[in-house]
Amino acid sequence: MRASYNFSMIRICITPFVQGTGGMASFRLKFEQGLKTRGIDVTYDLDDKPDAVLVIAGTRFILDLNRARRRGIRVVQRLDGINWVQRVKWSGVKYTIRAEYGNMMLSLIRNQFADRVIYQSQFIRKWWEDWYGVAKAPATVIINGVDLNAYTHEGGHERPTDKYRMLLLEGSLARGLNSGLFHAVSVAEKMSAKYPMEVVVAGVVDEATQGKLNSLLSAQGGVLAAGDGSLSSLSVKFLGTVPRADIPKLARSSHLMYCAEVNPPCPNSVIEALACGLPVIGFDSGSLKELVSNDAGCIVPYGANPWKLETPNIEALASSVGEVLEKQNQFRAAARRRAESAFGLDGMVDDYLKVLLG
Repeated sequence: MRASYNFSMIRICITPFVQGTGGMASFRLKFEQGLKTRGIDVTYDLDDKPDAVLVIAGTRFILDLNRARRRGIRVVQRLDGINWVQRVKWSGVKYTIRAEYGNMMLSLIRNQFADRVIYQSQFIRKWWEDWYGVAKAPATVIINGVDLNAYTHEGGHERPTDKYRMLLLEGSLARGLNSGLFHAVSVAEKMSAKYPMEVVVAGVVDEATQGKLNSLLSAQGGVLAAGDGSLSSLSVKFLGTVPRADIPKLARSSHLMYCAEVNPPCPNSVIEALACGLPVIGFDSGSLKELVSNDAGCIVPYGANPWKLETPNIEALASSVGEVLEKQNQFRAAARRRAESAFGLDGMVDDYLKVLLG
């Protein structure tokens, strides 16, 4: 693949320019890193004479996109999941409008402007094809990758020895996206009957959700903490948004990660956790089974309808995850092996270049 091109002569446009801590921004940074190590020039300007365009989210620059395509520049669309929670659970006017507008724009680009489509998981591909039909453009699946040198099982950590730490690592668990947070605390509460548990939440959680969770824990005798060293059998800490550079140490400082997203399309947080040797637990919805092998964590049947945000089988997960805690070395090694075998950044970038450059 690399021998087929003089990469120093190639320029790829990534649009739109996404910043922040979410999955799209994380992908953009990692993908750019991979391009630049190959000597490939990166631009965000569709008029900057790129050799190919990668659309990583909905964009308002539809006319510019069409103009690039008419000049013979290949347009590749990378598709995440479809916004759907607002159709099941009221999430506010602003969120609902943005979610439905986003679906409309992504579908328009897929149907009218994309020369190739990349889905991030088999689950995402099936989802889009079930809801919006098969794309006109040729399509492929490329699962997200991670820098295995930056996200590594080796390095410093502060893993507690007097309790087990369950990490939740999400961009947002606020408002309509908070169902998984309550499920996670319920699982930890069940586990705390046998194991002293601490839930650490890295990501945005609104005050109303924190208040509701605080009331539930108070009623059950748990503790909602901000680092007070409580000796309760269950405590919950909210860290807010964590700098990207701090995530590997945070992952290594935990005993397991709970995937809190319901029907996760292809969560970077899960891949990053596995790369850091952190076993992943959760319910079988979305792409989770595609990512987490049996020896790298514990994924159990949801036990209800995730598309209706019904409560999963909390008891089944809580009663199955003890082995992950008791055989940490075994599961941590398997998690890292899974990442090394399937989620390397170099492999992902090469696969994208095959599609972008044809």
